[in-house]
Amino acid sequence: MSITRTQLDAATEALKLALKFDRPADSVLHDFFREQRSLGGLDRALVADTVYGVLRRKRTVDHLVPDGAPRHQLLAYLMRVAGVSIRELISATNPNEQSWLAQIKAEPLEGLPLPVRAELPDWVAERLARNYSESEMLALARGLNEPAPMDLRVNTLRAERGAVQRELQASGIEAGFTPYSPAGLRVKGRPSINRHPLFLTGAVEVQDEGSQLLCHLVQPRRHDLVVDFCAGAGGKSLMLGALMHSQGRIYAFDVSAARLNRLKPRLKRSGLSNLFPHTISNENDIRVKRLQGKIDRVLVDAPCSGLGTLRRNPDLKWRQSPQSVEELRRKQAAILRSAAKLLKPGGRLVYATCSLLAEENEDVVAAFLAGRTDFRQLDCAAILREARIALDTGPFLKLFPHSHGTDAFFAAALEYAPR
Repeated sequence: MSITRTQLDAATEALKLALKFDRPADSVLHDFFREQRSLGGLDRALVADTVYGVLRRKRTVDHLVPDGAPRHQLLAYLMRVAGVSIRELISATNPNEQSWLAQIKAEPLEGLPLPVRAELPDWVAERLARNYSESEMLALARGLNEPAPMDLRVNTLRAERGAVQRELQASGIEAGFTPYSPAGLRVKGRPSINRHPLFLTGAVEVQDEGSQLLCHLVQPRRHDLVVDFCAGAGGKSLMLGALMHSQGRIYAFDVSAARLNRLKPRLKRSGLSNLFPHTISNENDIRVKRLQGKIDRVLVDAPCSGLGTLRRNPDLKWRQSPQSVEELRRKQAAILRSAAKLLKPGGRLVYATCSLLAEENEDVVAAFLAGRTDFRQLDCAAILREARIALDTGPFLKLFPHSHGTDAFFAAALEYAPR
């Protein structure tokens, strides 16, 4: 693979913007490509891959390039991590850069501190070290540093998984059944699914298998009243609706009208008639209070650090901080308290995050349950067994990329059982 000067120059400019860490990297690249219309498809793919590569392996790259120069960071990443040879970089570099690359090639990478080998900020590595051994942390890090596959969820109101798999195969897209979710397909490569007839007719949605499993923990029944408390763009709301066979009623709440607006075309494609999106001001909105004591199932996919999604969003580990996590922890606790008030006796609440940190996960649940006798924790493994899903991670659901092939998710199932 020979890299051109145009490609390296474009990647350098894009990386400069991404390294400001003032907004998500995918947003940075989207705007960058919109302005750089002369870049072809192969150029854009190389720019995106190398920018994301540097963000994933930034600790190693920083070790190789202490001055932090973006062009040097890209070159170091390409040669020492991506395996590109100096020969393949000749047309993109000058003699001084080629001489520098020869020095970088000989730089040892053995014996580096654990946070560097794990490609994590020191503060994240320190927190994970409280619960994981060195070998466990490195295995987790390897999983987080691999790009995520594309998972699909079959809309069981419109299609059957085997038939969808065969139709994808007929159109040149290879996909296999996901190991746990009975509605999931894992696609090989990165085909353009959003133009495929199966997507356009609502037969499939793009959704990580871990996210699908959260819906099985909720276990909604056909005529239930359900609240998806932090619905975002509504992916889990749509699956809950399908599990309910478009019966009952689902309220999809979110504080962002822009996120909920992205649900509208998906809802139209889905064929659901039981899903109702509503923008709320906060967890104490009047729309929320009106439903207190009336709801059978509540899903709280709480706002969190997102450190479990580093396969997709490697910049998050550089945009979060101990201070931001503490702010999130307080928000999570407030949302959980408010969401719990919605349940009728016997109702179930599933609290979930895509975080790796105990302070956003087990600690939030423990603080909520402390001193309360009206809630009890359910066994997530038992709930999944009822759904005929052979996955046992203990009382909590804990998913990891290196173990389960999903983003990292945490979930706890709680039942309102007043005496």
